[in-house]
Amino acid sequence: MAFVVVEEGESLENALKRFKRKVQQEAIIKEIKKHSVYVKPGERRRMKEAQARKRMRRRLKREKDFNSY
Repeated sequence: MAFVVVEEGESLENALKRFKRKVQQEAIIKEIKKHSVYVKPGERRRMKEAQARKRMRRRLKREKDFNSY
């Protein structure tokens, strides 16, 4: 669980910014969203395959751009 200790003389806004950054780094919100809705196994598999295709397209595009130099 993310928590932030407010230092002496630190503004509440700065502490809140640090807390938000820590929550984002630990992917807490992403995890909560993932568990908030039931996804059928077949749908989960299709989403996973789509993500893999997207990663592969991105990787091939990067390699193509890199090789053109």
